Amino acid sequence: IVDDQSRPMFDSGSPEVKGYMRDILQSIGAVLSVVPNRLTIHGHTDSKAFSAGERGYSNWELSADRANTSRRELIAGGLLGERVLRVQGLAASLLYEKDDPESPLNRRISIVVMNREAEDRFFQAAKVESGQMDEEAADTEIPAAVASPIKASSLPTERRS
Repeated sequence: IVDDQSRPMFDSGSPEVKGYMRDILQSIGAVLSVVPNRLTIHGHTDSKAFSAGERGYSNWELSADRANTSRRELIAGGLLGERVLRVQGLAASLLYEKDDPESPLNRRISIVVMNREAEDRFFQAAKVESGQMDEEAADTEIPAAVASPIKASSLPTERRS
């Protein structure tokens, strides 16, 4: 998420959402509260490393903290917590501004609204990971699915059965 004024969501090194983004996230939470699909939230950082390096608090922890802080703001806006399937930190592994890894615009989150097939794959993968299903059975039960990007203007307003 980047606002229309291209402002970063977070200050450098901070997991706290900037005030203007708090309002935006709560508004998004209200919109997503009427969408039946589940979602995942990914936190991102710029490529500036912390002085403690990878052994201390790093961009990995920071990005996960940003995703979780954003989750709380979405819930404050009306999103039910059970609709969130995953909160994940991606550090600087998927830069928004690839040509400028230290750009403040890389300090953001991504919200992925899953379609039904992607949700089914998510739960099937969870069964495989927990040992409730073997991978061969999983491959034959549900075909591979990839969540498609969804524009806010195209989000459904009706609940599915």
